[in-house]
Amino acid sequence: MNERATLRLKTGRDRSLRRHHPWIMSGSVDRVLGDPQPGDTVVVVDEASRPMALASYSPHSSIRARVWAFDVQQSIDDGFVAARITAAAERRRHLGIADGDAVRLVFGEADGLPGLVADRYGSVVVFQITTVGIDRRRDAVVAALASLDGVHCVFERSDGDNRSREGLEPTTGVRHGSLPEPVWAHENGLRFHVDVEHGHKTGFYIDQRDSRRLVAEHSRDRAVLNVFGYTGSFSVAAARGGASSITTIDSSGPALLLAETNARANDVNIGDLVEADAFTELRSLRDRRASFDLIVLDPPKLANNPNQVDRATRAYKDLNLLALKLLRPGGLLFTYSCSGAVSSDLFQKVVAGAAVDANREAHIVRRLGQPADHPIPLHFPAADYLKGLMLLTLCRLDQEDVGYSWTSSMR
Repeated sequence: MNERATLRLKTGRDRSLRRHHPWIMSGSVDRVLGDPQPGDTVVVVDEASRPMALASYSPHSSIRARVWAFDVQQSIDDGFVAARITAAAERRRHLGIADGDAVRLVFGEADGLPGLVADRYGSVVVFQITTVGIDRRRDAVVAALASLDGVHCVFERSDGDNRSREGLEPTTGVRHGSLPEPVWAHENGLRFHVDVEHGHKTGFYIDQRDSRRLVAEHSRDRAVLNVFGYTGSFSVAAARGGASSITTIDSSGPALLLAETNARANDVNIGDLVEADAFTELRSLRDRRASFDLIVLDPPKLANNPNQVDRATRAYKDLNLLALKLLRPGGLLFTYSCSGAVSSDLFQKVVAGAAVDANREAHIVRRLGQPADHPIPLHFPAADYLKGLMLLTLCRLDQEDVGYSWTSSMR
């Protein structure tokens, strides 16, 4: 590694770095001095060659470097990575995750480890590496995760599409210990099967923990529709909360089979499982004049980058318009976007436009987002990827208010 390699910024392009934003975009780079290889640590300097940060170099990515530390005297080695993993895990230990053992241990830039995510399910830790800097430190990552108290297995799921942007090939498999079968995520008195080897991300969506609890709290005696249900976690939560009926829609048959497994594991009935395209099925339900008291819209990421935002907002509007038409007055809509490129303000505007087109009046009861183990640094707003709204519908704009009281509809 060339320790003396330097990345010099263009004049006036150091402002975000001075505010401790951890990304240096390719367009901000004036020149690279030395011959750094992918994953090498470089010194980032301003136009006057004043040192500003140490960062991992990625010549194949539009994010040309990602900051390790703003202290340029810091040693970036295996010990540095291990110390940050240990510190991140210790912070989670003090968060007081209620009644469960599923927790995000490491959240990339939020924990000073760009490109590393690690989720814990009891004695199993599943990690993903998406950047070349962390990829060079894989052995240190595994050793640090394996050293955490009670961890018996460390499994790698570095198989996302974003690895290709860093010039990396996908890689998965057991890195420490042996993978038990089955693996369960426990939260709020429920348990969910985790498909560590083939499921989305690390096998389970820990980031919706708080919202699942809310859905359970507001499901009693309600007819519930769960759209993009995946493995049925929201449906199980609704059933435990006392829903009068539940319909779950997902395009994946295997996912719905896993939803049945999760229902049996929690001794609940999650009602009808519909294998169908969500947009098509929502239109069919509208045409059949179906109606529900509570709807969950939790689609996958619809915008992977800013170029896809326009298309994504059209899809979000269509989904929310259809859902609002299916909600009875006094009904609740839990609607989400996990697209980091779609801001909270834009998402609210899209949902508001859908309400107008659906001829519905709705109030924001609560803004929803990722739980405390997915922290959002003040200097890195891109970490705020999950945004949601809990909406209370009133009545059609052209009809008399049907008289739902706040307390009765929010029991």
